[in-house]
Amino acid sequence: MEKCIPVVVIKELSETDKILSALKNYGINTAEITFRTACAAEAIAYGCERYPDMNIGAGTVINAEQCEAALKAGAKFIVSPGLSVAVAKICNERGIPYYPGCVTPTEIMQALELGITTVKFFPANVYGGLKALKALSGPFPQVKFIPTSGVDRSNIDEFLAFDKVAAVGGSFFVKEALEKAAEQV
Repeated sequence: MEKCIPVVVIKELSETDKILSALKNYGINTAEITFRTACAAEAIAYGCERYPDMNIGAGTVINAEQCEAALKAGAKFIVSPGLSVAVAKICNERGIPYYPGCVTPTEIMQALELGITTVKFFPANVYGGLKALKALSGPFPQVKFIPTSGVDRSNIDEFLAFDKVAAVGGSFFVKEALEKAAEQV
């Protein structure tokens, strides 16, 4: 797993090339394309076809229907803001990594019961950030976290230095990659 997972919101399919090529040129080969827009599945399909060497997944997947659409489009992983048992079952059956949002001990225990050991910690800034991750790691040493929201350049190194952090997610990666691409024009 790459240590940086850009949270990508594609509002129009025409933005897909610009964003994915900027991320690649920035040295990031992963993209979590969110299901917040009408063209999400189409953008995932397009990205998987045009950028086969990238690890393109679907984010903000909140139900089985979206999960099925994302997988049909070619998503290589699924991320949710919370834990969906239905989504977990679909991903487990298909051998697709699923990173559900889990911030409480109860949610983490439910994820573990479903065989999930890497969870999204969202929104990290609201639920205690790195301090909370360290506290949760005590009773759950087998769990890895992907903190998202509230992670930025000011604290990314602290998060990545903690051995229980599998990766960090954020939209700021997209902003940085697009700014870098603009500088090179």
